[in-house]
Amino acid sequence: MNFFSSVTRESKNEEIVHPVLKEAGVSVCIKREDLIHEYISGNKFRKLKYNFLEAKNKGFETILTFGGAFSNHICATAAAGKLVGLDTVGVIRGEELAKNLSHTLSQNDTLRLASHNGMQLKFVSRADYKEKTSTAFLEALKKEFGSFYCVPEGGTNDLAIKGCEEILTSEDQVFDYICCAVGTGGTISGIINASQGKQQVIGFPALKGDFLSDEIKKYTHKTNWSLTNEYHFGGYGKINLTLIEFINRFKKEQNIALDPIYTGKMMYGVFDKIEKGFFTKNTRILAIHTGGLQGVSGMNKKLSKKKLPLIRI
Repeated sequence: MNFFSSVTRESKNEEIVHPVLKEAGVSVCIKREDLIHEYISGNKFRKLKYNFLEAKNKGFETILTFGGAFSNHICATAAAGKLVGLDTVGVIRGEELAKNLSHTLSQNDTLRLASHNGMQLKFVSRADYKEKTSTAFLEALKKEFGSFYCVPEGGTNDLAIKGCEEILTSEDQVFDYICCAVGTGGTISGIINASQGKQQVIGFPALKGDFLSDEIKKYTHKTNWSLTNEYHFGGYGKINLTLIEFINRFKKEQNIALDPIYTGKMMYGVFDKIEKGFFTKNTRILAIHTGGLQGVSGMNKKLSKKKLPLIRI
């Protein structure tokens, strides 16, 4: 378990240089959590760390978790399992994907990487997937796969929050704002817990809907945070030419790749807020790069079919 327990994983902060920032008189740094590991990067490393340590301490030999066909969490769990010597099972939404598994794996980089790293894939119907937290469903999985340590979809639980609290370090206390993409709410909850009272944490949800505030409140009692809901580009996994061009321009100018699901939307939102004067002069902003770049290849296949430009990584 040395990957999780013996090595301190602190990511570096890179300052962004851009005319928009100079004109507004603000500074932006990106915390490069994406550089922790090729597949177990960013918030996935943080969320899995204490869950894997807990599984090992309790004597489990198998980790079981849930996700969609393009889930970064599924890919990261499989890679982590192989790295530390634990078996992994992924319960995947969409039983139709199992009808021709070899074809599915040839077309889906996420599932192929998970399978390559030894993960057993169990495909279930969307109706059954909705029952993933029910006792009956979990008991049926235990009969099929034996005893396992269960990690929820997306990886968010109390131990995941503990891991995400380690994203910020003492050096980050100089920043006025911390900006973070939001999926299930776990990563930002850990960041909020680790933030200073004088700091403001802004979340950029990748999903439509107002349910995330209630989810975050389950894991933090602090109030120095807010969500800005105008940068989801239509919802989870939705993307348009404006976002593609921003991501590619950012890669060309800063040599930092962004993913289209989370970090691309967050950074677009950060720059848009700067241009609109949301941040006052001399404001120091830290944006968290939560990784997720392995999913770009899958998105590019969709973009190619739509005759849209591909995302550069």
